Amino acid sequence: MELAGANVVITGAASGIGRALAVRVANERPRALVLADLDQARLEQVAGELGAVAVVTDVSLEREIVALVRRAREEGGPVDVFVSNAGIPGPGGGPECSDEEWQRIWEINVMAHVWAARALLPEMVARGDGYLVSTASAAGLLTQVSALPYTVTKHAAVAVAEWLAVNYADAGIKVSCVCPLAVRTPMLDVALDDPAGAASLLADEVLEPDDVAQAVIAGVRDERFLILPHAALARYIAIKGSEPERWLAGMRKLVRRARAGDSDP
Repeated sequence: MELAGANVVITGAASGIGRALAVRVANERPRALVLADLDQARLEQVAGELGAVAVVTDVSLEREIVALVRRAREEGGPVDVFVSNAGIPGPGGGPECSDEEWQRIWEINVMAHVWAARALLPEMVARGDGYLVSTASAAGLLTQVSALPYTVTKHAAVAVAEWLAVNYADAGIKVSCVCPLAVRTPMLDVALDDPAGAASLLADEVLEPDDVAQAVIAGVRDERFLILPHAALARYIAIKGSEPERWLAGMRKLVRRARAGDSDP
Protein backbone atom coordinates (compact mmCIF):
# COMPACT_ATOMS: atom_id res chain seq x y z
CA MET A 1 0.00 0.00 0.00
CA GLU A 2 1.22 3.48 -0.81
CA LEU A 3 0.66 6.18 1.81
CA ALA A 4 0.39 9.06 -0.66
CA GLY A 5 -3.12 10.44 -0.42
CA ALA A 6 -4.01 8.39 2.67
CA ASN A 7 -5.44 9.55 5.98
CA VAL A 8 -2.90 8.26 8.54
CA VAL A 9 -3.11 8.26 12.34
CA ILE A 10 -0.09 7.51 14.56
CA THR A 11 -0.22 7.15 18.34
CA GLY A 12 2.82 7.59 20.56
CA ALA A 13 4.04 10.13 18.02
CA ALA A 14 5.80 12.64 20.28
CA SER A 15 9.07 10.72 20.51
CA GLY A 16 10.99 7.57 19.63
CA ILE A 17 9.68 5.29 16.91
CA GLY A 18 6.40 7.19 16.68
CA ARG A 19 8.09 10.51 15.98
CA ALA A 20 10.46 8.96 13.42
CA LEU A 21 7.54 7.28 11.71
CA ALA A 22 5.58 10.54 11.62
CA VAL A 23 8.49 12.20 9.81
CA ARG A 24 8.69 9.33 7.32
CA VAL A 25 4.95 9.30 6.69
CA ALA A 26 4.87 13.07 6.18
CA ASN A 27 7.40 12.61 3.39
CA GLU A 28 4.98 10.21 1.67
CA ARG A 29 2.48 13.08 1.16
CA PRO A 30 -0.56 11.68 2.96
CA ARG A 31 -3.96 13.31 2.57
CA ALA A 32 -4.00 13.93 6.32
CA LEU A 33 -1.61 13.07 9.14
CA VAL A 34 -3.02 12.96 12.67
CA LEU A 35 -0.56 12.49 15.53
CA ALA A 36 -1.51 11.44 19.05
CA ASP A 37 0.37 11.31 22.33
CA LEU A 38 -0.08 12.17 26.00
CA ASP A 39 2.88 14.59 25.99
CA GLN A 40 1.17 17.71 24.69
CA ALA A 41 4.21 19.98 24.38
CA ARG A 42 6.36 17.52 22.44
CA LEU A 43 3.40 16.35 20.37
CA GLU A 44 2.51 19.85 19.27
CA GLN A 45 6.14 20.54 18.41
CA VAL A 46 6.34 17.46 16.16
CA ALA A 47 2.98 18.17 14.55
CA GLY A 48 3.94 21.78 13.94
CA GLU A 49 7.17 20.77 12.24
CA LEU A 50 5.35 18.37 9.93
CA GLY A 51 2.16 20.29 9.27
CA ALA A 52 0.20 17.51 10.99
CA VAL A 53 -2.73 17.58 13.38
CA ALA A 54 -1.97 17.03 17.09
CA VAL A 55 -4.54 15.27 19.27
CA VAL A 56 -3.60 14.76 22.91
CA THR A 57 -4.69 11.21 23.65
CA ASP A 58 -4.46 8.80 26.59
CA VAL A 59 -4.60 5.40 24.87
CA SER A 60 -5.32 3.69 28.19
CA LEU A 61 -8.88 5.00 27.84
CA GLU A 62 -11.15 3.67 25.09
CA ARG A 63 -13.16 6.89 24.95
CA GLU A 64 -10.04 8.85 24.03
CA ILE A 65 -9.19 6.47 21.19
CA VAL A 66 -12.77 6.82 19.93
CA ALA A 67 -12.39 10.61 20.11
CA LEU A 68 -9.08 10.39 18.23
CA VAL A 69 -10.68 8.39 15.42
CA ARG A 70 -13.56 10.87 15.26
CA ARG A 71 -11.14 13.81 15.01
CA ALA A 72 -9.13 12.05 12.30
CA ARG A 73 -12.31 11.57 10.26
CA GLU A 74 -13.08 15.27 10.62
CA GLU A 75 -9.61 16.18 9.39
CA GLY A 76 -9.22 13.80 6.46
CA GLY A 77 -12.31 11.68 5.94
CA PRO A 78 -12.19 7.90 6.43
CA VAL A 79 -9.10 6.65 8.25
CA ASP A 80 -6.99 4.62 5.83
CA VAL A 81 -4.08 3.66 8.10
CA PHE A 82 -4.07 3.57 11.89
CA VAL A 83 -0.67 3.01 13.52
CA SER A 84 -1.21 1.89 17.11
CA ASN A 85 2.32 2.62 18.27
CA ALA A 86 1.99 3.91 21.85
CA GLY A 87 3.37 1.61 24.52
CA ILE A 88 5.11 1.57 27.89
CA PRO A 89 7.87 -0.60 29.39
CA GLY A 90 5.98 -1.13 32.62
CA PRO A 91 7.60 -2.55 35.74
CA GLY A 92 10.57 -4.87 35.78
CA GLY A 93 10.35 -8.17 37.56
CA GLY A 94 7.83 -10.98 37.53
CA PRO A 95 4.65 -12.09 39.31
CA GLU A 96 5.39 -9.82 42.28
CA CYS A 97 4.40 -6.74 40.21
CA SER A 98 1.26 -5.18 41.59
CA ASP A 99 -2.19 -5.64 40.07
CA GLU A 100 -2.29 -1.90 39.41
CA GLU A 101 0.94 -2.09 37.39
CA TRP A 102 -0.35 -5.10 35.47
CA GLN A 103 -3.62 -3.35 34.69
CA ARG A 104 -1.98 -0.19 33.38
CA ILE A 105 0.46 -1.95 31.06
CA TRP A 106 -2.33 -4.25 29.86
CA GLU A 107 -4.54 -1.32 28.92
CA ILE A 108 -1.80 0.54 27.04
CA ASN A 109 0.10 -2.33 25.41
CA VAL A 110 -2.87 -4.55 24.55
CA MET A 111 -6.31 -3.00 24.95
CA ALA A 112 -5.33 0.15 23.03
CA HIS A 113 -4.92 -2.09 19.95
CA VAL A 114 -8.27 -3.75 20.63
CA TRP A 115 -10.04 -0.43 21.11
CA ALA A 116 -8.57 1.00 17.91
CA ALA A 117 -9.77 -2.04 15.96
CA ARG A 118 -13.20 -1.79 17.56
CA ALA A 119 -13.50 1.87 16.56
CA LEU A 120 -12.23 1.40 13.00
CA LEU A 121 -13.23 -2.01 11.69
CA PRO A 122 -16.94 -1.33 11.02
CA GLU A 123 -16.20 1.50 8.58
CA MET A 124 -13.18 -0.27 7.08
CA VAL A 125 -15.15 -3.46 6.47
CA ALA A 126 -18.03 -1.46 5.00
CA ARG A 127 -15.76 0.04 2.34
CA GLY A 128 -13.62 -3.11 1.97
CA ASP A 129 -10.33 -1.40 2.72
CA GLY A 130 -8.19 -0.28 5.64
CA TYR A 131 -4.85 -0.87 7.30
CA LEU A 132 -4.16 -1.56 10.99
CA VAL A 133 -0.50 -1.34 12.05
CA SER A 134 0.52 -2.12 15.63
CA THR A 135 3.88 -1.82 17.33
CA ALA A 136 4.64 -4.84 19.48
CA SER A 137 8.23 -5.97 20.12
CA ALA A 138 10.64 -8.83 19.66
CA ALA A 139 9.61 -9.56 23.27
CA GLY A 140 6.25 -10.58 21.84
CA LEU A 141 7.92 -13.27 19.75
CA LEU A 142 10.74 -14.24 22.14
CA THR A 143 10.81 -12.81 25.68
CA GLN A 144 12.13 -9.88 27.71
CA VAL A 145 13.97 -11.64 30.50
CA SER A 146 13.89 -8.68 32.88
CA ALA A 147 10.15 -7.90 32.65
CA LEU A 148 7.27 -10.37 32.77
CA PRO A 149 4.47 -7.78 32.30
CA TYR A 150 6.16 -6.36 29.19
CA THR A 151 6.71 -9.85 27.78
CA VAL A 152 3.12 -10.94 28.39
CA THR A 153 1.55 -7.79 26.97
CA LYS A 154 3.74 -7.80 23.88
CA HIS A 155 2.89 -11.47 23.25
CA ALA A 156 -0.76 -10.47 23.54
CA ALA A 157 -0.26 -7.54 21.14
CA VAL A 158 1.15 -9.92 18.53
CA ALA A 159 -1.79 -12.26 19.12
CA VAL A 160 -4.31 -9.45 18.60
CA ALA A 161 -2.69 -8.49 15.30
CA GLU A 162 -2.50 -12.11 14.17
CA TRP A 163 -6.17 -12.74 14.96
CA LEU A 164 -7.23 -9.62 13.07
CA ALA A 165 -5.10 -10.64 10.07
CA VAL A 166 -6.67 -14.10 9.98
CA ASN A 167 -10.25 -12.95 10.39
CA TYR A 168 -10.38 -9.74 8.37
CA ALA A 169 -8.09 -10.24 5.37
CA ASP A 170 -10.97 -11.47 3.24
CA ALA A 171 -12.84 -8.27 4.09
CA GLY A 172 -10.02 -6.20 2.60
CA ILE A 173 -8.34 -5.26 5.89
CA LYS A 174 -4.55 -5.30 5.96
CA VAL A 175 -2.65 -5.84 9.21
CA SER A 176 1.02 -5.39 10.10
CA CYS A 177 2.75 -6.00 13.42
CA VAL A 178 6.10 -4.29 14.07
CA CYS A 179 8.54 -6.29 16.22
CA PRO A 180 11.96 -4.68 16.71
CA LEU A 181 14.72 -5.79 19.05
CA ALA A 182 16.69 -2.97 20.73
CA VAL A 183 15.96 0.57 19.53
CA ARG A 184 17.64 3.68 20.88
CA THR A 185 14.69 5.20 22.76
CA PRO A 186 14.02 6.12 26.41
CA MET A 187 12.28 2.75 26.78
CA LEU A 188 15.59 1.01 26.05
CA ASP A 189 17.26 2.86 28.93
CA VAL A 190 14.71 1.36 31.32
CA ALA A 191 15.38 -2.17 30.08
CA LEU A 192 19.15 -1.73 30.35
CA ASP A 193 18.90 -1.18 34.11
CA ASP A 194 18.72 -4.96 34.56
CA PRO A 195 21.95 -6.85 33.68
CA ALA A 196 20.10 -9.79 32.11
CA GLY A 197 17.82 -7.49 30.13
CA ALA A 198 20.82 -5.51 28.94
CA ALA A 199 22.68 -8.67 27.88
CA SER A 200 19.80 -9.93 25.77
CA LEU A 201 19.06 -6.56 24.17
CA LEU A 202 22.67 -5.65 23.42
CA ALA A 203 23.48 -9.01 21.86
CA ASP A 204 22.42 -7.51 18.52
CA GLU A 205 22.68 -4.13 16.84
CA VAL A 206 20.83 -1.26 18.49
CA LEU A 207 18.83 0.49 15.78
CA GLU A 208 17.86 4.14 15.62
CA PRO A 209 14.14 5.02 15.56
CA ASP A 210 14.49 6.15 11.95
CA ASP A 211 15.77 2.68 10.98
CA VAL A 212 12.57 1.18 12.37
CA ALA A 213 10.42 3.82 10.69
CA GLN A 214 12.06 3.04 7.37
CA ALA A 215 11.34 -0.66 7.88
CA VAL A 216 7.71 0.11 8.68
CA ILE A 217 7.23 2.16 5.52
CA ALA A 218 8.75 -0.66 3.46
CA GLY A 219 6.65 -3.28 5.25
CA VAL A 220 3.42 -1.36 4.73
CA ARG A 221 4.29 -0.85 1.09
CA ASP A 222 4.71 -4.64 0.75
CA GLU A 223 1.72 -5.31 3.04
CA ARG A 224 3.76 -7.70 5.21
CA PHE A 225 2.23 -8.98 8.44
CA LEU A 226 5.43 -9.25 10.50
CA ILE A 227 7.75 -6.28 10.13
CA LEU A 228 11.12 -7.24 11.61
CA PRO A 229 13.57 -4.31 11.52
CA HIS A 230 16.35 -6.55 12.90
CA ALA A 231 17.26 -9.24 10.38
CA ALA A 232 18.53 -11.58 13.12
CA LEU A 233 15.10 -11.85 14.70
CA ALA A 234 13.77 -14.18 12.01
CA ARG A 235 16.58 -16.60 12.85
CA TYR A 236 15.82 -16.47 16.56
CA ILE A 237 12.14 -17.14 15.92
CA ALA A 238 13.03 -20.14 13.78
CA ILE A 239 15.26 -21.61 16.51
CA LYS A 240 12.63 -21.03 19.20
CA GLY A 241 9.96 -22.69 17.05
CA SER A 242 11.98 -25.68 15.87
CA GLU A 243 14.22 -26.24 18.90
CA PRO A 244 12.49 -24.79 21.96
CA GLU A 245 14.63 -26.65 24.50
CA ARG A 246 17.79 -25.33 22.86
CA TRP A 247 16.40 -21.82 22.87
CA LEU A 248 15.37 -22.00 26.54
CA ALA A 249 18.77 -23.38 27.53
CA GLY A 250 20.50 -20.56 25.67
CA MET A 251 18.36 -17.91 27.35
CA ARG A 252 18.93 -19.42 30.79
CA LYS A 253 22.68 -19.41 30.16
CA LEU A 254 22.58 -15.76 29.07
CA VAL A 255 20.65 -14.78 32.22
CA ARG A 256 22.97 -16.70 34.55
CA ARG A 257 26.09 -15.12 33.06
CA ALA A 258 24.65 -11.62 33.03
CA ARG A 259 23.56 -11.77 36.67
CA ALA A 260 26.93 -13.22 37.66
CA GLY A 261 28.67 -10.30 35.97
CA ASP A 262 30.21 -12.44 33.23
CA SER A 263 30.20 -10.54 29.92
CA ASP A 264 31.97 -13.23 27.89
CA PRO A 265 29.88 -14.84 25.09
